Amino acid sequence: MEKKEPKPDVKKNYTSEDVAAIAGVSQSTVSRVFAGNTNVSEKKRKKILAAAAKLDYKPNAHARSLITRKSMMVGIVMRNIRNPFYSAVLEIFHNRLSARGYHLIFINSENEEIQESEITQLLEYNVEGVIITDALLSSSASQKFKRYGISVVLFNRYTENLESSAVFCDNYLAAKQIATYLVEMGHKSFAFISGPSDTSTTIDRLKGFKEVLDERKIKDLAIEPGNYTFESGFRAAQELLTKNKSIDCIFCGNDIIALGVMDAVRLVGLRIPEDVSVVGFDNIRMSEWPSYALTTWEQPLEEMTTSAVELLLKEIGEKDATPQVVMMKGHLVVRNTVRSRK
Repeated sequence: MEKKEPKPDVKKNYTSEDVAAIAGVSQSTVSRVFAGNTNVSEKKRKKILAAAAKLDYKPNAHARSLITRKSMMVGIVMRNIRNPFYSAVLEIFHNRLSARGYHLIFINSENEEIQESEITQLLEYNVEGVIITDALLSSSASQKFKRYGISVVLFNRYTENLESSAVFCDNYLAAKQIATYLVEMGHKSFAFISGPSDTSTTIDRLKGFKEVLDERKIKDLAIEPGNYTFESGFRAAQELLTKNKSIDCIFCGNDIIALGVMDAVRLVGLRIPEDVSVVGFDNIRMSEWPSYALTTWEQPLEEMTTSAVELLLKEIGEKDATPQVVMMKGHLVVRNTVRSRK
């Protein structure tokens, strides 16, 4: 008996059997097409896709993963989601991975180091790869991901002695160029408000900044710890300006710190840049706002995220791929928060 073609119903969730009935093929052939199997004739493939379009059929992701043995899921671990830099990063990663057919599992880590419970959650989703942004990856966590065949890429940081790919901005060179710019603008008394001291970003930025000052025989550098937040920048600036009123420029670990610094400087009655120059890092959208117009360092975010996705997908496809480290340069964006002291 000839199968009757189902009439499209906008309220119904159509199945692969419905698509098969319209296309005149077996259900297994429909499954092979949506699983990416190329062992189906072009004529049949076109008929199946046309039938699927007619019914607005969407293949079940879980069912497809059972056939392909691929979940098409990638985890992203992010700690400081309130930082606009990382919310922009999350959006770009979502767009890049979605365009490649992957679904993003977001883990908002509450600790500096990725926790066992967060690793377990990623394992339960059967992710094929993980991107870790501003959380620390321990050796034990790295080994666990490796044991389960999960590829890992670190973004905007790296960890020594771990066999994981990493994509990050050359923070050392960036800080050297920022310090050189401030010295050549005639500044004499420097301050650096950092992020967490155990991250590669903080270590490299402080190292590069301090190295230039040491080369120029400048000893006047105050270092105040921050936490890559507006509040930590605000508090650190108040502390610095109370202890050392001669400070004429402040280099901030990121833009959010810098915005907090600027508000604190103005609150104590000082002017930017007439009394104190301020430089940030990241070039978030808020740094362009007229009330801030912050001079900052722009990271090549589009290129960094693209590189991270390409590395991750390569490692997912080639389990014996050698981990790679990709370091990119950025550039200084000059606005209105630095003034010549010459």
